[in-house]
Amino acid sequence: MHPEYKYATVLEAITELRKAGFTVDFNLGAEALEANDSKYETEDFEITEVYRYEGDSDPAEESTVYGIESKIDGVKGILVTSYGMYTDKTSEKLLKKLKLEQ
Repeated sequence: MHPEYKYATVLEAITELRKAGFTVDFNLGAEALEANDSKYETEDFEITEVYRYEGDSDPAEESTVYGIESKIDGVKGILVTSYGMYTDKTSEKLLKKLKLEQ
């Protein structure tokens, strides 16, 4: 999936995804995405929306908004990542699924 630039801001993308039923907030764990006391391994979810935003002059302002759907329980939610938030604790498999480099 290629990143889109459909919405002008991260907040606008999140608002529109919420309207489309992406109501859960996903967090990036070491080996899986986490939400509502559940863990979702890479094979348990699909990324259906991707919106990338770049800072005007500072790479630290870059963010990506993901619309994610669980294959196991139908949960739809949002993961927002920003430049530099990844650590060695995040698995390569999970980063690859998000199409990011470690």
